[in-house]
Amino acid sequence: MTMTNEMGKIDGATMASTPRRRPLVTTANGRSLEEINSTIRVPSRSVGFWKSLATFSGPGALVAVGYMDPGNWITSIGGGAQFGYLLMSVILISSVIAMMLQYMCAKLGIVTGLDLAQATRMHVGRKLGFALWICTELAVMATDVAEVIGGAIALNLLFGIPLTMGVTLTVLDVLLLLLLTKIGFRKIEAIVASLIGIIVVVFVYEVAIAKPDMGAMFAGFLPSPDILKPSQLTMALGIVGATVMPHNLYLHSSIVQTRDVDRDDEAQVDHAVRFAAWDSNIQLSVAFVVNCLLLVLGAAMFFGHGDGLDTFTSLYNALGDSSLAGPVASAALSTLFAVALLASSQNSTITGTLTGQIVMEGFIRMHIPLWLRRLVTRVISIIPVLICAIVFGGKESALDSLLVYSQVFLCVALPISMVPLVWLTSSKKVMGKHANPLWLVIVAWIVVVVLTALNIQLIVQTVGALFTAL
Repeated sequence: MTMTNEMGKIDGATMASTPRRRPLVTTANGRSLEEINSTIRVPSRSVGFWKSLATFSGPGALVAVGYMDPGNWITSIGGGAQFGYLLMSVILISSVIAMMLQYMCAKLGIVTGLDLAQATRMHVGRKLGFALWICTELAVMATDVAEVIGGAIALNLLFGIPLTMGVTLTVLDVLLLLLLTKIGFRKIEAIVASLIGIIVVVFVYEVAIAKPDMGAMFAGFLPSPDILKPSQLTMALGIVGATVMPHNLYLHSSIVQTRDVDRDDEAQVDHAVRFAAWDSNIQLSVAFVVNCLLLVLGAAMFFGHGDGLDTFTSLYNALGDSSLAGPVASAALSTLFAVALLASSQNSTITGTLTGQIVMEGFIRMHIPLWLRRLVTRVISIIPVLICAIVFGGKESALDSLLVYSQVFLCVALPISMVPLVWLTSSKKVMGKHANPLWLVIVAWIVVVVLTALNIQLIVQTVGALFTAL
């Protein structure tokens, strides 16, 4: 102990006389997101259910953001406008699958002290780890493209800022991230939860005044054979693809480690896993409600006359057009829609940046500051968006098409993330007594196979449509 103190004094004296700046790029061999890892104290298990839930609540909100980002909006509202309440069951099934996968992620992080990227790299080695990092980075950037487009369109709708300029302005959200890194992770969780609250309130209000057919809405939760028809199936695949996102699997396995859990205390680990599951399921239930509200809004207001509502601007205009939205149409509804879109985009900015850092440190063990990570990723992401905006004269339809095609990378990355997650959490060697039970192992592998097949089909359809258009 004396030697440690003396070394600390020597280091402090040296730093005082000759200040050294930490290199921007360093090696990461420590804990996941080390700056915030184990920074939130966990109270005694005797404090009761509600105080324990409050302590462990937060990571689920950041994860839920990915299930209600701008990429979900067009598919959910468009699904309602085209097919009424038919696809409600698809949202329900997607949400249940999401709850299962996120539970596994939280359990992996708490029990092993590793995030999904770190655990995968440990078992696949350096070369394959690098290849997986490239694929995952593409998925993170594809998600960022959706954030750029959603944010730029929201700025255009609210303030009349041209799309090209709006795309460029989204780079400035690095300043927002710089501020957030200074205020503590607990406050970041609170800000994200508040923005989610804004989104929920907006759509609860808009759906309430739209007066949906409640009987038809609840009937929609029962799967129908009509979903398998070509047009309906394509939209259903889009909803599934936009709902279950690969970057959330890495994110959740890391941010649950912000709670200071003693892994040598089995009872405390059990307690943490239990309440992480509560947090995740509650927040993903909120995301489920939001996606249902989006589809119900499309069905209640636009079913039967919703052709052409395939862009954010067309939806914005339709909410203010009494010939489409009926007597409840108003400028206020349109404005609220744009505000919710901006809130969704900013929320996704925060979680996307954290995920990028997690996969970089986990797969290739490289660390750079969050603000630099945000700046590099955002600059790379806006390049295709800017090119698209300039080439097509700022037409939003071109940007929305780019948003759809960006989801292809998410489809490719999802199996790459799901397979190691299910394998690791099903291994008694890795997870001990917390390994998935046999019934969950069977269900999880069925989900992996089905989602992989659906994503391959969606890729084929999307690429085929692109070649047809060309």
